[in-house]
Amino acid sequence: MQILQIHSYYQIRGGEEETREAETNLLEQMGHQIKLYEDSNHRINSLNTAQMVFRTIWSREAYQVVKQTLQNESFDVVHIHNFFPLMSPSIYYAAKDAGVPVVQTLHNYRLLCPNALFFRAGQVCEDCLGKKIPWPGIQHSCYRQSRPASGTVASMLSIHHLLNTWTQMVDCYIALTEFARQKFIQGGLPAEKIVVKPHFISPDPGVGSGKGGYALYVGRLSLEKGLDTLLAAWEKLGGKIPLKIIGDGHLRDQVAVAVNQLPHVEWLGRKPIHEVYDLMGEAKMLIFPSKWYETFGRVVIEAFAKGTPVIAANIGAIAELVDSGRTGLHFAPNDPEDLAIKVETILANPTLLSQMRQEARAEFEAKYTAQQNYQQMMTIYNQVQNLKFR
Repeated sequence: MQILQIHSYYQIRGGEEETREAETNLLEQMGHQIKLYEDSNHRINSLNTAQMVFRTIWSREAYQVVKQTLQNESFDVVHIHNFFPLMSPSIYYAAKDAGVPVVQTLHNYRLLCPNALFFRAGQVCEDCLGKKIPWPGIQHSCYRQSRPASGTVASMLSIHHLLNTWTQMVDCYIALTEFARQKFIQGGLPAEKIVVKPHFISPDPGVGSGKGGYALYVGRLSLEKGLDTLLAAWEKLGGKIPLKIIGDGHLRDQVAVAVNQLPHVEWLGRKPIHEVYDLMGEAKMLIFPSKWYETFGRVVIEAFAKGTPVIAANIGAIAELVDSGRTGLHFAPNDPEDLAIKVETILANPTLLSQMRQEARAEFEAKYTAQQNYQQMMTIYNQVQNLKFR
């Protein structure tokens, strides 16, 4: 197949970039031709307010680039990962005008929520879910803590809702979990167009020993990721097990202060993926304390690939990924005391920990390998191709 992938990179690299690159590599290994149209959100700072408003709602530049690309070459599928904000939904129309099927991976909740997280003031917020005009997002300055910026995002969502962009311009949406799929259906996306395809890990990083004697957190340093819950739990644990933190983000200063106050907590900053895997494989457990409705949680299946069980907040998609008692444990979201109890449970039960390591790896092999994911991807691409010829 000839596939045009489209992605606008975030200012802080995350799971979406890892996933997009992994899919590209896998498809190329299987003999498909991939062309990438990319942009970077670092360019936002070079645009004035008026330019950002117009580009977010309808980017003529992105429309022309996609239209010209599809005219110059023959493509079977356009697969969009992130259009926001520089490319805009205009790229859907360019693909439709060229008669090329469109697949959109739903990495976050941008189509339903101005800040894409369903998270406000430290807790889950669904005020905009199902609204044709997401006015609460404007009222609460949900995007970048700016009412004008939030108004721009809300305008984009509202205008394209009225234009039926979300229902008519995309042939297939890929949700990453059944939980996320149900949220998008609640938000008005057509159920028949949403399929579930999880992420995968390739190449297989191999099983670790789990003998490092520490717990690990990997992810953004941000409020919705539950860093405050994590650090409060480690204060309660009182040094029963060291904690290593990998990542960067807006809460880096708070994490640095906490590390100075908690001698058993170490912040390692960002690390290349091979070092992350090494540390993950030696960890006794991975902690996933998110407070928001994660659409997936790539770090969970990375831990499973290494044979490392996960203690995860019992919320959203991550609760779906972790089978409590088998591949890890659930704890009550935003509850550091319950998190500390679950850590102590694993520390006190080495036999349970050993069983969980085996089950975590088995879960990876059963659901999250490249081969399985490739078959799922081909099924999706073939289905949208069949729609084209009806």
